[in-house]
Amino acid sequence: MTTLALGGVAIVMIVICSILLLLVVIIIGMYNALVMLRNRVKNAWAQIDVQLKRRYDLIPNLVETAKGYMKHERETLEAVTVARNQAMAAAKAVASNPADGGAVRSLGGAEGSLRSALGNLTVAMEAYPDLKANTNMLQVQEELTTTENKVAFSRQAYNDSVMVYNTKRESFPSNIVAGMFNFSEASSFEIEDAAEKEAPKVQFT
Repeated sequence: MTTLALGGVAIVMIVICSILLLLVVIIIGMYNALVMLRNRVKNAWAQIDVQLKRRYDLIPNLVETAKGYMKHERETLEAVTVARNQAMAAAKAVASNPADGGAVRSLGGAEGSLRSALGNLTVAMEAYPDLKANTNMLQVQEELTTTENKVAFSRQAYNDSVMVYNTKRESFPSNIVAGMFNFSEASSFEIEDAAEKEAPKVQFT
């Protein structure tokens, strides 16, 4: 083989190696971008999680305060407690992996049930004007309203992060890398009018 031919082979090998190196660099870049966006989803969820925990901590105080007045509304109060516990368990599942779409959807359903139970409690409270005027109840309701606003803001930020991540994950050629490295689809946190909160401990005596 002549020197010219050897030189040609060397050039071809250099070109092939350069193309392969470029492909590796591109794949690494897309992988890192997906990791960054997935971490943003997790961080955004952490902000929601803080507010959800505040809400779950507050609900027993709400029930405890109402219990002293609503002695004939036991089923309504128990329904709130059950729904709260179910939502809290669902939230823990999401906290372990915020990119798990199934867990986020399950939490959305649990939060919908909790909202419904709280709505029933609010309706029942209308028959107890003394309860509605109770200082502890007013304080708890104020905390609920404040935290609900924080949850709504955090949820919007989370859903925006999910949209950006999913768009990157589904776009070509990032979708190839996402499939290779198992970047699963994230789900938006949608609930039918959610609310989540915390508050000072109240004990009805």
